[in-house]
Amino acid sequence: MHADQIVWMTVGILVLLFGVQRFGTHKVGYLFAPVVLLWLLLIGGVGVYNLLRHDVGVLRAFNPKYILDYFRRNGRNGWVSLGGVLLCFTGTEALFADLGYFSVRSIQLSFAFGLVPAVLLAYIGQAAFLRRHPDQVASAFYRSTPEALFWPTLVLALGASVVGSQAMISCAFATISHSQALGCFPRVKVLHTSRQYQGQLYIPEVNLLLAVAACVVTLAARTTAVIAEAHGICVVLVMLVTTLLLTLVMLLVWRVNAACVALFFVVFAAAESAYLSSVLYRLAHGGYIPVAMSAALMGVMVLWHYVHVRRYEHELGRTVSHESVRELLARRDVARAPGVGLFYTELVQGIPPVFPHLVDKIPSVHAVLLFVSVKHLPVPHVDAAERFLFRQVVAMSDDDDRRVFRCVARYGYRDPLEEARDFAGSLVERLQYYVRDVNLYGEAGACILGVSYPSSRCDSMRRQRSVGIGSNMNMMMRPSASCTEHPALQRACSRPGVFAEEMLTPAESFSELSRMGSVAQAQAAKIQQVSLEEIARIEEEQRFIQREMDKGVVYILGEAEVVARPHSSLLNKLMVNYAYAFLRNNCRQGEKMLAIPKSQLLKVGITYEI
Repeated sequence: MHADQIVWMTVGILVLLFGVQRFGTHKVGYLFAPVVLLWLLLIGGVGVYNLLRHDVGVLRAFNPKYILDYFRRNGRNGWVSLGGVLLCFTGTEALFADLGYFSVRSIQLSFAFGLVPAVLLAYIGQAAFLRRHPDQVASAFYRSTPEALFWPTLVLALGASVVGSQAMISCAFATISHSQALGCFPRVKVLHTSRQYQGQLYIPEVNLLLAVAACVVTLAARTTAVIAEAHGICVVLVMLVTTLLLTLVMLLVWRVNAACVALFFVVFAAAESAYLSSVLYRLAHGGYIPVAMSAALMGVMVLWHYVHVRRYEHELGRTVSHESVRELLARRDVARAPGVGLFYTELVQGIPPVFPHLVDKIPSVHAVLLFVSVKHLPVPHVDAAERFLFRQVVAMSDDDDRRVFRCVARYGYRDPLEEARDFAGSLVERLQYYVRDVNLYGEAGACILGVSYPSSRCDSMRRQRSVGIGSNMNMMMRPSASCTEHPALQRACSRPGVFAEEMLTPAESFSELSRMGSVAQAQAAKIQQVSLEEIARIEEEQRFIQREMDKGVVYILGEAEVVARPHSSLLNKLMVNYAYAFLRNNCRQGEKMLAIPKSQLLKVGITYEI
């Protein structure tokens, strides 16, 4: 086959591969493991065959004396050839691309007992073959394969390449999704293609960009030599960065002896630096491709995160106090609108400045208004019982028929967002639990302790009536999801600019705190005497919220346009007014990310100068 035919066949395979991403890989994923296993067994078996048939003496190459002789004999050319040695294990990083979907132990076992022996035997066999046929070095792999196994080997090679490519594509989707959840990447549409497996993601915009980039590089390079140079610099940079980060982890997290850490760093960093210097020597021969792409991607992420943080700080410094909100609602010209209003904001403390702007333009407030902040925490998952944190903004009173609350909805970076209707239903249901806790224990008590009911909202209250008035409410207590005064969270809040609502660590999660004996003693001490009138009032408050929920939900979004201050530097104006504006105008808007129906959406525009 000619080179042009091979290139266009490759482009066709790439187009087909990226075209089927929208359907997900769960339907054909069960084929991946058998294909890779057969491929490893095949190349390992062929390696053993070539070793026994041609020259068993190549096993002497394990003696380190020969590498010293090689460098002594070849000098500078030997050092340059280290870049080619990298190609012996490029592709193995595809195994670690699935680290987010499989356990560490499974990857360790498959790497140690599957990948390494098979690849090592394959290269040993090719070395034995080249000892007898040194003129066939350009195509040693297929030349060394027995003729009867040529077509099975070709089919499995294509299949293994597709599986490895699929692993890297899935890794790209997962990485972009996690970066977006942490506010480090522009908003893109993340689709979950499988109801059974959470890791099956599809991002249309990223898929299109990857497909175009892969096809352009293939058509421009036309040979595997250029792509190999590009691949080699990727691999060695990943190795070096991993060594640097692991060194920090060993020092700061694992607290390993400094001498052992120094020994580890010197050995690995020295070897990887030698490989890096070799591939950088041929940077102009294709190594610049991934470096340029990485620089562009990093620039986008840095720009987005910079403006995102500056905008957050701008809002945080101009928050509206709860007293100002109460005065605003007390105005005679502010009417009461029926239904539930969900006002989305990024702030977890204070009221955003866009709210009084909304009331000035449209002097009305919903009967039940919640300031909702959706936060993605640096943990994979947040339990549903710990998802919502509530706090009163305006105290409930008999002479006011409006209820104003704050809610922080917390998700792990791998937790999918619900549809708007499901989200509102879950939020209002948890709000009714919070209303019950506030009335029973007060705001401080609801922050420290709460009640968990698996049944409906009012069944437990009715059961208490049947027991009798004044009887102790022997309820199973647990730390409430609205707790912000807990000592564990106080430690989390000790850092400036970090709020308890944004913190949740696996070691200090509320579900684990509920199993502590000291919390159980505090629960027993909080048992109270509740009168029939108090229970009736709580039930009426819950019914009020449910009636307003039945009247409809309106989703309110603050559309803040961010511009640079007039006296800002030229660089800041270019970054904010042009580069950031371009990214924001061409990425997903908030209502699309939250799946809000347009018929229930209200946008409020405001301009921030940063």
